[in-house]
Amino acid sequence: MDRINPPRPPQRRRSAVLAAAGAFVLGVLYAAISGYWGSGGTALLASVGGVFQRAGRNGSVAVLAVVWLTVLLKLLAASLGAVVVAGEPRIDVRRRRQLRMVSWAAASVLVIYGGVLSIIGWLVQIGIVSAGAHADHEALRWHAYVWDPRFLVWGLLLAAALLRSRPLATLVVK
Repeated sequence: MDRINPPRPPQRRRSAVLAAAGAFVLGVLYAAISGYWGSGGTALLASVGGVFQRAGRNGSVAVLAVVWLTVLLKLLAASLGAVVVAGEPRIDVRRRRQLRMVSWAAASVLVIYGGVLSIIGWLVQIGIVSAGAHADHEALRWHAYVWDPRFLVWGLLLAAALLRSRPLATLVVK
């Protein structure tokens, strides 16, 4: 039994490539920022706030390990859309499906994480949800308007790349 996947129309292919490229750029930028902090950089570290800000300034080994693991995970997630959209012909169908499943999991985590934290951050900023007495309001603003929405956008771009790169139909020929 052979499976024949009709080619995607050029506009679907182009939109999948653009979405994958956007997801790749955001993911790499995020990884670069984390790598900068992991290398001892302190610019914008106050915008993160909390434990990571304090540990970053003190050079905590445990936090540095988490930061560098995060850099690797961000780079991996950044490359998923590009790999899926490229559709490497040497990858068998089973592995391609597994790669798409991992990519969908990454897109889901990014959308849920970025979406939930963005919404909570916006609710704090407009006063519907109150911040704790010792809250770092500068860091909360950065998270609400910069850091968390970028995870949401990254996840949406990855999801768009996956949607636009899927086969339109599968015809089974006996």
